[in-house]
Amino acid sequence: MSEALRLPVDVRLMNWTTAVLLLGCAVAFMLVLGNWMSRLPLFALTKVTVDGELARVDMTVLRTKVTPVLVGNFFTMDLQAVRSAFEQVPWVRSVQVQREFPHALRVRVREQDAAALWGEADSGALVNREGEVFEADPAALEDERLARLVGPREQSAPMLAMLGQLAPALEPLQRPVESLALSAHGSWRVQLENGAALELGTGEAPVLLARLKRLTDTLGGVARRQGRRVTQLEYADLRYANGYALRLQGVTTVSGDAPHPAAARRPASTNHRG
Repeated sequence: MSEALRLPVDVRLMNWTTAVLLLGCAVAFMLVLGNWMSRLPLFALTKVTVDGELARVDMTVLRTKVTPVLVGNFFTMDLQAVRSAFEQVPWVRSVQVQREFPHALRVRVREQDAAALWGEADSGALVNREGEVFEADPAALEDERLARLVGPREQSAPMLAMLGQLAPALEPLQRPVESLALSAHGSWRVQLENGAALELGTGEAPVLLARLKRLTDTLGGVARRQGRRVTQLEYADLRYANGYALRLQGVTTVSGDAPHPAAARRPASTNHRG
């Protein structure tokens, strides 16, 4: 029987050292080769494709924002920097960036879809369909008519949802909603396109809708008895338990069993039982 010859320790150490050196040389060679190949003109960035329906995005602004970060080639391009540059362009909601071998980038852009204006007239902000506030130029919406929401920024989504429920209930008044405001104390106020203001008070949507229905169901009759039309409504205070106070052009009245609400001003009025 033969026994395996055991190499001396120094020989084994030399063999391990040689193997490590060879492996290091191979890795270094591959890195140098990869670096050399990555700098070949073949991989120079020559094409950026932007996908998406971009009706509002200003392409001149987009190029101005993005061009400075298009530095490097297919391998060295900083995709996060490219994505961030696109996201800084007004009306851009989200961006996806991916490389396309050997010398191109494909950018998928999702544009903001405005559902309402936000804040005061000079705020330069809007609300998208998801209820998120974003900064953009409302002048790009000249071909659309959007209501304005005014309230705490963190309430933008609930306010948009409330607008969606109140707008159909206000259709009998024959004027679209100009603005919906929510005070810091949770009180809702609607202004119609003709300037008429409606104080809705506090409460969830079912409560406010019930108050509006009381108004729209009876306003026509009240207006006719006063020789007026529904479209001549100037102001209505719905914060009463069983009625409302209103002002038509040239006429002020209270409709229904309407004790004075704590939060409302008592209008100069004549009592009217519904």
